Amino acid sequence: MKALVAVDGSDESENALAYAADIVDAMGGSITIVHAVDPTAYDEGGSEPTASLWEDQRLIVESVEDAEQRGIDITDDAADLAADLGHDVDVELLYGNPIREIATYAEDEGFDAIYVGHRGRSERAGLMLGSVAKSLVERATVPVTVVR
Repeated sequence: MKALVAVDGSDESENALAYAADIVDAMGGSITIVHAVDPTAYDEGGSEPTASLWEDQRLIVESVEDAEQRGIDITDDAADLAADLGHDVDVELLYGNPIREIATYAEDEGFDAIYVGHRGRSERAGLMLGSVAKSLVERATVPVTVVR
């Protein structure tokens, strides 16, 4: 079994990695951790005022280099967690829209399943902003397991 775990540094993506590790332990196989580098991202919290309808999010535009370094930090942390769980993993940085890039990568590389965390945003925010997890379920050609 080839499992693809999409990570974003959240507790929920760590939960998805731990869940995927349990499945791979039971079935045998491998885990690849991916993060999509997108210099246009949404951030939660902070002291800056929001300028949107999403109440708890601000649009952040960062350089590609900063977004790439953030992605490296996120995947390094996830690989460390996987090692703590007893797994050697492959790590891949993708570039572009996370939904499109993760779904395409999973199909092109022959993965059997995608595991992704979900933060459980409010219905209003979900309707306006969408959800990477929800959109992956709709777009991916392989099964997607959403973990909270």
